[in-house]
Amino acid sequence: MRDSPGNERIGSLELIAGCMYSGKSEELIRRLRRALIGRQRVQVFKAAIDDRYSAVDVVSHDGQRLSALPVRNADEAWHRSDGGADVIAVDEAQFFDAALVDVCEELAHRGHRVIAAGLDLDFRGEPFGPMPMLMARADSLTKLTAVCAVCGAPTATRTQRLVGGLPASYSAPLIAVGATDMYEARCRAHHEVPGRPRPHAPWQAMMQAAATPSTTG
Repeated sequence: MRDSPGNERIGSLELIAGCMYSGKSEELIRRLRRALIGRQRVQVFKAAIDDRYSAVDVVSHDGQRLSALPVRNADEAWHRSDGGADVIAVDEAQFFDAALVDVCEELAHRGHRVIAAGLDLDFRGEPFGPMPMLMARADSLTKLTAVCAVCGAPTATRTQRLVGGLPASYSAPLIAVGATDMYEARCRAHHEVPGRPRPHAPWQAMMQAAATPSTTG
């Protein structure tokens, strides 16, 4: 955030996206700590549903933490937002409702530097919650990758959910809060979702061809 020639604050929306274990929370904490070093006023929200490591802190997988205010939805975040804050952050943005997009936009219009972090894709490999719209509206976007738990490639962009050590099916509940016991980072080639629709997969075309009555002879 910076001041305009008329001394009015110019806000912005920054988005940090990626799969699990890509370092989203670490990057969010890094930016917020730099703001605090710069003596800026910072307010941090987190989704109340995410209490894996702490109910009241943003906590990264490597143990870094920063105090946060847990809220149940975007409307609560809006009503509890600090008008005097220079920076307002939202962690685990994918767990919020669609109204988070309008909340972040309005806060940015009012001169706040807004930073949101979250999973861009759910365990099915599909856009997660309000993240697609936040990515489209963001003034800057940082998309992080992780190390694939299967092949070790540093290009993992998917979150693999495991149930009993096996890939969760497409029909499993969308939200299941967990960490290393339930999730892995995987690259596209090793991401498995049994039952996921793939209408343009080669075998689908062959099945459609086999089911179509022949018009010859």
